[in-house]
Amino acid sequence: MQSVCIPALLFAAGSAVAAGTVNVRFVEADKYADIGRSEREREANLKAIEQHLQRLGARYLADGQTLTLEVTDVDLAGSLRPFARRADELRIVKGTADWPRIVLRYALEAGGQSLKRGEAQLSDLNYTGHISAYGSGEPLRYEKQMLDAWFKASFAAPQ
Repeated sequence: MQSVCIPALLFAAGSAVAAGTVNVRFVEADKYADIGRSEREREANLKAIEQHLQRLGARYLADGQTLTLEVTDVDLAGSLRPFARRADELRIVKGTADWPRIVLRYALEAGGQSLKRGEAQLSDLNYTGHISAYGSGEPLRYEKQMLDAWFKASFAAPQ
């Protein structure tokens, strides 16, 4: 039992070293290319993206750093198709011209100083070809995978 607890504590201590903050603002989300159809689905997807970005900040940003993100567009992976036996639609992922895309502006600050700022147009044309850390049941797994790669490349301290 102790051998399981000690690695878990070491992992928790190691991930506590980075402790930056991420503030996310969704700009005119009602005009996004595709964030979901129903109000409930849109809200759940926006919340999932926000929480994922905040987890990435806690993992990769240094203590005292604040990353402000303004998301200006989202186009989820796949496309919606009518589902024959229900009034709902089903998201179909083919891995062709239906890749995920997120457009955002960012500003990284620490101690009142601007460290980095810019705009990013994230997309992953090969989103179905990667080995994913997320299971098939994970909501927004392709978008999370894309955000992971961008965040790590843009904000993680060199190792």
